[in-house]
Amino acid sequence: MPDGQNRTRRTHDLRVRTLRICTATTVAVAALAACSTAGTPLEAQAPSTQAVMPASGPTAPPHKNRRAALASALRPILLDGHAHLAVAVLDQDSADQQIMSFGQNATFNTASIIKVGILATLLLQAQDEDRELTAAERQNAEEMIRTSDNEAATELWQAIGEAEGLDAAIERLGLSSTYGGPDVRWGLTQTTATDQVKLLRAVFSRGPMAARPPEGLSQTSRAYIRDLMGQIAQDQDWGVSAAGPQGSRCALKNGWLQRSTDDLWVINSIGQVAVHGHRYLVSVLSGDNASMKSGISLVERAARAAVGAASAHARPWPR
Repeated sequence: MPDGQNRTRRTHDLRVRTLRICTATTVAVAALAACSTAGTPLEAQAPSTQAVMPASGPTAPPHKNRRAALASALRPILLDGHAHLAVAVLDQDSADQQIMSFGQNATFNTASIIKVGILATLLLQAQDEDRELTAAERQNAEEMIRTSDNEAATELWQAIGEAEGLDAAIERLGLSSTYGGPDVRWGLTQTTATDQVKLLRAVFSRGPMAARPPEGLSQTSRAYIRDLMGQIAQDQDWGVSAAGPQGSRCALKNGWLQRSTDDLWVINSIGQVAVHGHRYLVSVLSGDNASMKSGISLVERAARAAVGAASAHARPWPR
């Protein structure tokens, strides 16, 4: 089962830090509440994974070839080991709304990042039925996202119709390279980094979107997902949140899975961070990591490099 080190669904006494996220309203980014990236698990911390602010000073010139710029920023990271990596990033506040990607066509097991997709599917189905989520569905959704509870995810996976239900919903949201896992093995869903940014865009888009329903998520549904992603348990606050400095605005969902065939690790992270007044949607997928610790370090360095490459408002991240 993915995220084998997760809590069971009854560990509500877990200390959950409330992290406010960037809402999809017209409120200025400067007024948004902050979320800290200091909650990385002790066993997963490494000096190289600590968030560092980009150098201040004149802004970097925009890149003519954004894909090449991202590949260049990631090259030193990829030299460090044998893990596989795919990254996608979108600056939501830039006039250029093209998703930057590295490893664009590479597919990975989702592990628990699929829990965002499961919740989006549940909400789309509830919209279609013109109903609110039940109390049981809300409890499962909160445990699934905040503490990455696997039992809660399995119940909702079955409720949405497993892979068939997921595939139908995410197609409506514009994902084209994501396929639900077999039977109840939702963590073996296949996806790409670009598809995960498309999912994030469907969740974190600003303001009312009258053209979305019934095809896409309503404003209420989007706000609900954002709220839960902004309340991740303290020991799971790692990954793309490292792309911002301490106190940066963020919301995220992580996934980790040790494969039984070779004991190597899948480490994934998706979410939104804010740097220098710009909001970035970031997806980092990785496989063949020697350990969970090394995988987290890889994902966090890649997230910082991606935001640095995408930003026209700060110099690239220090290497």
